[in-house]
Amino acid sequence: MVKSYWKKFWGSNVTKSQHFIELNDIAYGNAKKIRVGIDAYRENVIVYRCVNLIAGHVPWKVLKSKSGEVIANHPLNNLLKRPNPEKAGADFFSELISSMLLFGNSYILSTSDFRPKEIYLLPASATEAVLDQNVLVAYKYQSASGDKLYRIDPISKISRVLHLKNYHPTNHHYGLSSLEAASLPIDLHQQSSYWNHSLLQNGARPSGALIVKDSNGYLSDEQFERLQAQLSEKFTGSNNAGKPLLLEGGLGWQEMSINPKDMDFIQSKNSAAREIALAFGVPPQLLGINGDNTYSNMQEARLALWEETLIPLLDKIADNISNWFSYLFNEEITIDFDSDSISALTEKRENLWAKIANANFMTLNEKRAFVGLPKIKDGDSL
Repeated sequence: MVKSYWKKFWGSNVTKSQHFIELNDIAYGNAKKIRVGIDAYRENVIVYRCVNLIAGHVPWKVLKSKSGEVIANHPLNNLLKRPNPEKAGADFFSELISSMLLFGNSYILSTSDFRPKEIYLLPASATEAVLDQNVLVAYKYQSASGDKLYRIDPISKISRVLHLKNYHPTNHHYGLSSLEAASLPIDLHQQSSYWNHSLLQNGARPSGALIVKDSNGYLSDEQFERLQAQLSEKFTGSNNAGKPLLLEGGLGWQEMSINPKDMDFIQSKNSAAREIALAFGVPPQLLGINGDNTYSNMQEARLALWEETLIPLLDKIADNISNWFSYLFNEEITIDFDSDSISALTEKRENLWAKIANANFMTLNEKRAFVGLPKIKDGDSL
C-alpha cells in the first residue's frame, strides 16, 4: 500500500489533461538565464576559470548522525562514488556545482523512491518548476523521448528530484546565479576582449574615415568599391600592420576613435575581471590578475577560497542531500565532504590536531570522536 502511495505521486508522463499551470514569465526568464550562462562559460576565460576552480573534486562520506563516525559499508558510499554507469562521483559533483554557479540551479534525479541504486543530474536547461496556483507541485524534465513529470509529495514535500538552488530575493522557484550578479563586469570584460581582437585584426590602428576633399565630395560606385577593396586587402589585418597608407589626390584620413591609451584598456579589463572573481568568491590572485596581491602568498589565497567560498557551498549541498537521502533511505543520514583530503587545509588541520592532542580536559575517545575516529577500549578516562 505504501509503495502504491509513493507511485501515485512520483514519476509519470505529462498529458494535456493534467491541470498544472506553468508561469510563462518565470520559465522565459530561466531560459534566458540558461543561455547567458552557457555563453559566458564558453567565451569568458575568467568565468571559465572561476567555475573550474570551485567545482573541483571533493570526496564525500556518510556519517552516523549523532556519533559522527563514518559508516564504511553504507550503500550510499558506493552511490556517491559511482552515481550511475555514465559518471563517476568526481564528475557528478563537479557538474552539480558548475550548474549551481552558472544557472543558480541543480537537479538530482533518483531512479527509485526508496533506497535508490542510481542518481542522475537533470540539465538545468531542460528542467522546469511546475506550479499550481503559485504552489510548487512538480518538476518537469523535457527529453527527446517526451516530457517527464516528477511530482512532489504534498505531505512530506519530497520528490524523486532534489532541487539545489541559490538564494533569490524575488523568485522562490529558481536560484540566482553568480553570473547575474556579475553581468555588467562580464559584459565589460567581453567587450574589451572583442575590441582588442578587432584592433589587432585591423593592424592595431584606430578606425577612421577616408574623406573626399574634392569640390563635389563624392565618389562613383566603381571608385568606392575599388577603394574599399584596396583598404581591406592591403591595409587591414595583423600582416599589414605598420604599412603606410597611400592616398590618391583628393583623399584625406580622419581618425574617429579613441586610442587604447585614452581608453585605459588594460586597467578596465583587469577591473572587470576582479569584479567577476568577486561575484564567484574567488581571490583574484588565483586568476593571475596583475596588480592584485591581497594575500601574501598563493597558499593564503587558496585557504581563503576554501574558507570563504567552498566550505559554505559544500556545507549547503551536504545538508540538502543528507535530508533528501534520509527520506529515501528511511533513516537518519549525515553526508559530509572529506576535509582531511584537502591539501589547502592541511596546515590548519595539523594545528587543530596539535591543540586537541594537548588538551588535558578531554578523554582519548572524545579526542578521537572530534576528528571522526571510532572509540577504543579504555579510552573514556582522563
